[in-house]
Amino acid sequence: MNEKPIIGITTGDLNGIGLELIIKTFSDSRMLDLCTPVIFASNRVINYYRKIVADHPLNFSSTKDLTKLNPKQANVFTCWEEEVPMQPGALTESGGKYAIRSLMVATQCLKDRQLDAIVTAPIHKGNTQTPDFPFTGHTPFFKEKFGAKDVVMLLYSNTLRVALATEHIPISKVATVLTKELVVSKLGLLRETLIKDFGIDKPKIAVLGLNPHAGDEGQIGNEEQTILKPALEQLQQHGQLVYGPFGADAFFAHRNYQHFDAVLAMYHDQGLIPFKSLAQGEGVNYTAGLPVIRTSPDHGTAFDIAGKNVADPSSFREAIYQAIDLLRQRTAYIENTANPLRRGRIEKEKEEEAT
Repeated sequence: MNEKPIIGITTGDLNGIGLELIIKTFSDSRMLDLCTPVIFASNRVINYYRKIVADHPLNFSSTKDLTKLNPKQANVFTCWEEEVPMQPGALTESGGKYAIRSLMVATQCLKDRQLDAIVTAPIHKGNTQTPDFPFTGHTPFFKEKFGAKDVVMLLYSNTLRVALATEHIPISKVATVLTKELVVSKLGLLRETLIKDFGIDKPKIAVLGLNPHAGDEGQIGNEEQTILKPALEQLQQHGQLVYGPFGADAFFAHRNYQHFDAVLAMYHDQGLIPFKSLAQGEGVNYTAGLPVIRTSPDHGTAFDIAGKNVADPSSFREAIYQAIDLLRQRTAYIENTANPLRRGRIEKEKEEEAT
Protein backbone atom coordinates (compact mmCIF):
# COMPACT_ATOMS: atom_id res chain seq x y z
CA MET A 1 0.00 0.00 0.00
CA ASN A 2 1.94 2.99 -1.28
CA GLU A 3 -0.82 5.58 -1.37
CA LYS A 4 -2.59 6.97 1.66
CA PRO A 5 -5.63 4.82 2.47
CA ILE A 6 -9.09 6.38 2.31
CA ILE A 7 -10.73 5.82 5.70
CA GLY A 8 -14.49 6.24 6.09
CA ILE A 9 -15.65 7.72 9.40
CA THR A 10 -19.22 7.40 10.70
CA THR A 11 -20.65 9.97 13.09
CA GLY A 12 -22.14 7.67 15.70
CA ASP A 13 -25.03 9.12 17.68
CA LEU A 14 -25.20 12.82 16.83
CA ASN A 15 -25.76 13.68 20.49
CA GLY A 16 -22.93 11.51 21.81
CA ILE A 17 -19.20 12.21 21.82
CA GLY A 18 -18.50 10.80 18.37
CA LEU A 19 -18.38 14.05 16.41
CA GLU A 20 -16.32 15.74 19.12
CA LEU A 21 -13.76 12.93 18.90
CA ILE A 22 -13.70 13.07 15.11
CA ILE A 23 -13.00 16.82 15.11
CA LYS A 24 -10.35 16.57 17.82
CA THR A 25 -8.62 13.72 16.00
CA PHE A 26 -8.45 15.34 12.57
CA SER A 27 -7.72 18.84 13.80
CA ASP A 28 -4.20 17.42 14.12
CA SER A 29 -2.85 17.84 10.59
CA ARG A 30 -0.36 15.01 11.14
CA MET A 31 -3.25 12.55 10.83
CA LEU A 32 -3.61 13.66 7.21
CA ASP A 33 -0.11 12.37 6.48
CA LEU A 34 -1.37 8.87 7.31
CA CYS A 35 -4.75 8.72 5.60
CA THR A 36 -7.44 10.61 3.72
CA PRO A 37 -10.45 10.70 6.07
CA VAL A 38 -14.02 10.87 4.80
CA ILE A 39 -16.60 11.81 7.44
CA PHE A 40 -20.13 10.72 6.53
CA ALA A 41 -22.30 13.53 7.90
CA SER A 42 -23.39 17.03 6.88
CA ASN A 43 -21.67 20.39 7.01
CA ARG A 44 -24.18 21.63 9.57
CA VAL A 45 -23.52 19.00 12.21
CA ILE A 46 -19.76 19.34 11.73
CA ASN A 47 -19.98 23.10 12.12
CA TYR A 48 -22.20 22.71 15.20
CA TYR A 49 -19.51 20.70 16.99
CA ARG A 50 -16.68 22.81 15.63
CA LYS A 51 -18.08 25.66 17.72
CA ILE A 52 -18.15 23.47 20.83
CA VAL A 53 -14.54 22.34 20.39
CA ALA A 54 -13.28 25.65 19.03
CA ASP A 55 -9.87 25.01 20.64
CA HIS A 56 -9.41 22.19 18.07
CA PRO A 57 -9.88 23.96 14.71
CA LEU A 58 -10.79 21.58 11.90
CA ASN A 59 -10.52 22.50 8.23
CA PHE A 60 -12.55 20.34 5.90
CA SER A 61 -13.71 20.01 2.32
CA SER A 62 -17.31 19.14 1.51
CA THR A 63 -18.05 16.64 -1.26
CA LYS A 64 -20.67 14.38 -2.79
CA ASP A 65 -18.15 12.59 -5.00
CA LEU A 66 -15.58 10.21 -3.53
CA THR A 67 -13.48 10.44 -6.67
CA LYS A 68 -12.81 14.09 -5.86
CA LEU A 69 -11.34 14.08 -2.36
CA ASN A 70 -8.96 16.64 -0.90
CA PRO A 71 -5.94 14.68 0.42
CA LYS A 72 -4.77 17.66 2.48
CA GLN A 73 -7.96 18.08 4.52
CA ALA A 74 -10.65 16.05 6.20
CA ASN A 75 -13.49 15.43 3.75
CA VAL A 76 -17.16 15.58 4.69
CA PHE A 77 -19.33 13.41 2.44
CA THR A 78 -22.81 14.93 2.53
CA CYS A 79 -25.32 12.26 3.62
CA TRP A 80 -28.20 14.66 4.24
CA GLU A 81 -28.99 18.31 3.57
CA GLU A 82 -31.76 18.99 6.09
CA GLU A 83 -31.18 20.62 9.46
CA VAL A 84 -31.13 18.16 12.35
CA PRO A 85 -32.03 19.15 15.94
CA MET A 86 -28.92 18.77 18.08
CA GLN A 87 -29.15 17.99 21.82
CA PRO A 88 -25.78 16.82 23.11
CA GLY A 89 -26.21 14.35 25.95
CA ALA A 90 -29.82 13.46 25.09
CA LEU A 91 -31.09 10.15 23.73
CA THR A 92 -33.29 11.32 20.85
CA GLU A 93 -34.89 9.67 17.85
CA SER A 94 -33.07 11.93 15.40
CA GLY A 95 -29.70 11.26 17.03
CA GLY A 96 -30.09 7.57 16.24
CA LYS A 97 -31.77 8.04 12.84
CA TYR A 98 -28.91 10.06 11.39
CA ALA A 99 -26.27 7.85 13.03
CA ILE A 100 -27.71 4.97 11.04
CA ARG A 101 -27.92 7.11 7.89
CA SER A 102 -24.20 7.84 8.24
CA LEU A 103 -23.44 4.16 8.85
CA MET A 104 -25.51 2.91 5.93
CA VAL A 105 -24.02 5.32 3.40
CA ALA A 106 -20.45 4.72 4.56
CA THR A 107 -20.90 0.94 4.52
CA GLN A 108 -22.26 0.99 0.98
CA CYS A 109 -19.25 3.04 -0.11
CA LEU A 110 -17.01 0.46 1.56
CA LYS A 111 -18.83 -2.36 -0.26
CA ASP A 112 -18.38 -0.45 -3.51
CA ARG A 113 -14.62 -0.26 -2.78
CA GLN A 114 -14.62 3.51 -2.68
CA LEU A 115 -13.12 3.29 0.82
CA ASP A 116 -10.20 1.21 2.07
CA ALA A 117 -11.48 0.78 5.63
CA ILE A 118 -14.11 2.14 8.00
CA VAL A 119 -13.99 3.47 11.57
CA THR A 120 -17.31 3.72 13.39
CA ALA A 121 -18.14 6.13 16.20
CA PRO A 122 -20.45 4.76 18.94
CA ILE A 123 -24.19 4.30 18.51
CA HIS A 124 -26.81 3.64 21.22
CA LYS A 125 -29.17 0.67 21.11
CA GLY A 126 -31.92 2.76 22.66
CA ASN A 127 -32.53 4.81 19.51
CA THR A 128 -31.13 2.70 16.68
CA GLN A 129 -32.96 -0.62 16.89
CA THR A 130 -35.89 -0.36 14.49
CA PRO A 131 -37.52 -2.66 11.90
CA ASP A 132 -35.08 -1.14 9.39
CA PHE A 133 -32.09 -1.71 11.69
CA PRO A 134 -32.84 -4.79 13.83
CA PHE A 135 -29.28 -5.16 15.12
CA THR A 136 -27.88 -5.07 18.66
CA GLY A 137 -24.80 -3.21 17.45
CA HIS A 138 -22.26 -2.72 14.68
CA THR A 139 -20.87 -6.27 14.75
CA PRO A 140 -24.03 -8.16 13.69
CA PHE A 141 -24.81 -5.37 11.21
CA PHE A 142 -21.49 -5.80 9.40
CA LYS A 143 -21.83 -9.57 9.54
CA GLU A 144 -25.10 -9.41 7.61
CA LYS A 145 -24.07 -6.58 5.31
CA PHE A 146 -21.01 -8.47 4.07
CA GLY A 147 -22.58 -11.93 4.15
CA ALA A 148 -20.09 -13.34 6.64
CA LYS A 149 -20.82 -16.82 7.98
CA ASP A 150 -19.55 -15.73 11.39
CA VAL A 151 -17.60 -12.84 12.91
CA VAL A 152 -15.77 -12.21 16.17
CA MET A 153 -15.80 -9.08 18.29
CA LEU A 154 -12.13 -8.53 19.18
CA LEU A 155 -10.88 -5.82 21.51
CA TYR A 156 -7.18 -5.18 21.77
CA SER A 157 -4.47 -2.87 23.02
CA ASN A 158 -0.70 -3.03 23.21
CA THR A 159 -0.87 -5.54 26.06
CA LEU A 160 -3.97 -7.66 25.52
CA ARG A 161 -6.35 -9.08 22.90
CA VAL A 162 -9.77 -10.28 24.06
CA ALA A 163 -12.38 -11.85 21.77
CA LEU A 164 -15.96 -12.68 22.73
CA ALA A 165 -17.76 -15.97 22.17
CA THR A 166 -21.08 -14.17 22.74
CA GLU A 167 -21.72 -10.44 22.50
CA HIS A 168 -24.69 -8.26 23.44
CA ILE A 169 -27.05 -10.82 24.95
CA PRO A 170 -28.47 -11.16 28.49
CA ILE A 171 -26.39 -13.18 30.95
CA SER A 172 -29.38 -15.50 31.38
CA LYS A 173 -29.04 -16.58 27.74
CA VAL A 174 -25.28 -17.10 27.51
CA ALA A 175 -25.32 -20.75 28.57
CA THR A 176 -28.18 -21.54 26.20
CA VAL A 177 -26.35 -20.01 23.22
CA LEU A 178 -22.95 -21.53 23.95
CA THR A 179 -22.24 -24.68 21.92
CA LYS A 180 -19.17 -26.65 20.89
CA GLU A 181 -19.72 -25.57 17.28
CA LEU A 182 -19.88 -21.90 18.25
CA VAL A 183 -16.66 -22.09 20.25
CA VAL A 184 -14.87 -23.91 17.43
CA SER A 185 -16.07 -21.27 14.94
CA LYS A 186 -15.01 -18.31 17.10
CA LEU A 187 -11.60 -19.83 17.79
CA GLY A 188 -11.10 -20.55 14.10
CA LEU A 189 -11.88 -16.96 13.13
CA LEU A 190 -9.74 -15.60 15.94
CA ARG A 191 -6.80 -17.73 14.86
CA GLU A 192 -7.25 -16.69 11.24
CA THR A 193 -7.30 -12.99 12.04
CA LEU A 194 -4.22 -13.29 14.25
CA ILE A 195 -2.39 -14.82 11.29
CA LYS A 196 -3.74 -12.59 8.50
CA ASP A 197 -4.21 -9.27 10.29
CA PHE A 198 -1.64 -9.36 13.09
CA GLY A 199 1.18 -11.33 11.45
CA ILE A 200 1.36 -14.09 14.08
CA ASP A 201 2.22 -17.36 12.30
CA LYS A 202 1.32 -19.77 15.10
CA PRO A 203 -1.03 -17.97 17.49
CA LYS A 204 -1.45 -19.20 21.03
CA ILE A 205 -4.99 -18.69 22.36
CA ALA A 206 -6.39 -19.00 25.89
CA VAL A 207 -10.05 -19.89 26.49
CA LEU A 208 -11.85 -18.79 29.65
CA GLY A 209 -14.39 -20.97 31.43
CA LEU A 210 -18.02 -19.95 31.65
CA ASN A 211 -18.50 -20.74 35.34
CA PRO A 212 -16.59 -19.65 38.47
CA HIS A 213 -13.31 -21.56 38.76
CA ALA A 214 -13.98 -22.95 35.27
CA GLY A 215 -16.64 -25.18 36.80
CA ASP A 216 -14.41 -26.93 39.35
CA GLU A 217 -14.54 -30.19 37.37
CA GLY A 218 -18.31 -30.07 37.08
CA GLN A 219 -19.06 -29.00 40.64
CA ILE A 220 -20.15 -25.48 39.56
CA GLY A 221 -21.74 -26.10 36.18
CA ASN A 222 -20.84 -28.54 33.43
CA GLU A 223 -20.38 -26.34 30.32
CA GLU A 224 -16.61 -26.68 30.64
CA GLN A 225 -16.92 -30.48 30.53
CA THR A 226 -19.56 -30.77 27.82
CA ILE A 227 -18.76 -27.83 25.53
CA LEU A 228 -15.39 -26.17 26.06
CA LYS A 229 -13.06 -29.11 26.62
CA PRO A 230 -14.43 -31.09 23.63
CA ALA A 231 -14.04 -27.99 21.44
CA LEU A 232 -10.45 -27.49 22.56
CA GLU A 233 -9.58 -31.16 22.13
CA GLN A 234 -10.94 -31.12 18.59
CA LEU A 235 -8.78 -28.14 17.63
CA GLN A 236 -5.72 -29.45 19.49
CA GLN A 237 -5.94 -32.66 17.46
CA HIS A 238 -5.46 -30.50 14.37
CA GLY A 239 -2.36 -28.86 15.80
CA GLN A 240 -3.92 -25.62 16.98
CA LEU A 241 -2.44 -23.95 20.05
CA VAL A 242 -5.59 -23.47 22.13
CA TYR A 243 -5.57 -23.90 25.91
CA GLY A 244 -8.01 -23.88 28.82
CA PRO A 245 -10.62 -23.49 30.01
CA PHE A 246 -9.19 -21.17 32.63
CA GLY A 247 -10.95 -19.61 35.61
CA ALA A 248 -11.36 -15.99 34.53
CA ASP A 249 -10.57 -14.31 37.87
CA ALA A 250 -7.26 -16.07 38.50
CA PHE A 251 -6.31 -15.85 34.82
CA PHE A 252 -6.35 -12.05 34.85
CA ALA A 253 -5.23 -11.63 38.45
CA HIS A 254 -2.06 -13.63 37.75
CA ARG A 255 -1.52 -11.85 34.40
CA ASN A 256 -1.57 -15.16 32.55
CA TYR A 257 -2.78 -13.30 29.46
CA GLN A 258 0.83 -12.21 28.96
CA HIS A 259 1.63 -15.76 27.83
CA PHE A 260 -0.94 -15.79 25.02
CA ASP A 261 -1.56 -13.96 21.76
CA ALA A 262 -5.29 -13.66 22.48
CA VAL A 263 -8.01 -14.68 24.93
CA LEU A 264 -11.51 -15.93 24.12
CA ALA A 265 -14.01 -14.86 26.80
CA MET A 266 -17.44 -16.47 27.02
CA TYR A 267 -19.51 -13.32 27.49
CA HIS A 268 -19.33 -9.54 27.26
CA ASP A 269 -18.44 -8.43 30.78
CA GLN A 270 -16.15 -11.38 31.47
CA GLY A 271 -13.84 -10.10 28.75
CA LEU A 272 -14.48 -6.39 28.68
CA ILE A 273 -14.19 -5.53 32.37
CA PRO A 274 -10.57 -6.70 32.63
CA PHE A 275 -9.79 -5.44 29.13
CA LYS A 276 -11.00 -1.91 29.75
CA SER A 277 -9.28 -1.85 33.13
CA LEU A 278 -5.97 -2.80 31.53
CA ALA A 279 -6.27 -0.89 28.23
CA GLN A 280 -6.66 2.45 30.06
CA GLY A 281 -8.73 4.15 27.37
CA GLU A 282 -6.62 3.20 24.37
CA GLY A 283 -8.34 -0.03 23.35
CA VAL A 284 -9.77 -0.70 19.90
CA ASN A 285 -12.75 -2.80 18.82
CA TYR A 286 -12.18 -4.84 15.64
CA THR A 287 -14.67 -6.99 13.77
CA ALA A 288 -12.70 -10.09 12.78
CA GLY A 289 -13.98 -12.38 10.05
CA LEU A 290 -15.04 -9.71 7.55
CA PRO A 291 -13.57 -9.26 4.06
CA VAL A 292 -13.05 -5.59 5.00
CA ILE A 293 -11.39 -3.68 7.84
CA ARG A 294 -13.68 -2.12 10.46
CA THR A 295 -12.50 -0.69 13.77
CA SER A 296 -14.02 1.51 16.46
CA PRO A 297 -13.07 2.95 19.84
CA ASP A 298 -13.75 0.66 22.80
CA HIS A 299 -16.25 3.01 24.50
CA GLY A 300 -19.87 4.09 24.07
CA THR A 301 -21.73 7.32 23.35
CA ALA A 302 -20.86 8.83 26.77
CA PHE A 303 -23.95 11.05 26.90
CA ASP A 304 -22.92 12.25 30.37
CA ILE A 305 -20.00 14.27 28.94
CA ALA A 306 -21.29 14.94 25.40
CA GLY A 307 -21.10 18.56 24.29
CA LYS A 308 -18.77 19.57 27.14
CA ASN A 309 -15.49 19.44 25.22
CA VAL A 310 -13.94 17.02 27.71
CA ALA A 311 -14.04 13.73 25.74
CA ASP A 312 -10.64 12.04 25.31
CA PRO A 313 -9.94 11.12 21.67
CA SER A 314 -7.20 8.58 22.50
CA SER A 315 -9.22 5.46 21.74
CA PHE A 316 -10.75 6.96 18.60
CA ARG A 317 -7.35 8.06 17.33
CA GLU A 318 -6.00 4.58 18.04
CA ALA A 319 -8.88 3.09 16.05
CA ILE A 320 -7.72 5.16 13.06
CA TYR A 321 -4.11 4.03 13.51
CA GLN A 322 -5.17 0.41 13.78
CA ALA A 323 -7.42 0.53 10.72
CA ILE A 324 -4.40 1.69 8.74
CA ASP A 325 -2.08 -0.92 10.28
CA LEU A 326 -4.57 -3.77 9.82
CA LEU A 327 -5.10 -2.78 6.20
CA ARG A 328 -1.35 -2.83 5.56
CA GLN A 329 -0.86 -6.12 7.38
CA ARG A 330 -3.69 -7.84 5.48
CA THR A 331 -2.41 -6.46 2.17
CA ALA A 332 1.06 -7.79 2.95
CA TYR A 333 -0.40 -11.18 3.89
CA ILE A 334 -2.31 -11.41 0.61
CA GLU A 335 0.80 -10.45 -1.34
CA ASN A 336 2.87 -13.04 0.53
CA THR A 337 0.37 -15.83 -0.04
CA ALA A 338 0.40 -14.97 -3.74
CA ASN A 339 4.08 -15.96 -3.72
CA PRO A 340 4.31 -19.66 -4.75
CA LEU A 341 6.88 -20.53 -2.07
CA ARG A 342 4.86 -18.86 0.69
CA ARG A 343 1.62 -20.40 -0.58
CA GLY A 344 3.21 -23.84 -0.66
CA ARG A 345 4.34 -23.54 2.97
CA ILE A 346 0.87 -22.43 4.08
CA GLU A 347 -0.80 -25.32 2.24
CA LYS A 348 1.65 -27.77 3.83
CA GLU A 349 0.87 -26.43 7.30
CA LYS A 350 -2.87 -26.77 6.64
CA GLU A 351 -2.37 -30.38 5.54
CA GLU A 352 -0.42 -31.13 8.72
CA GLU A 353 -3.19 -29.60 10.85
CA ALA A 354 -5.82 -31.69 9.09
CA THR A 355 -4.04 -35.00 9.75
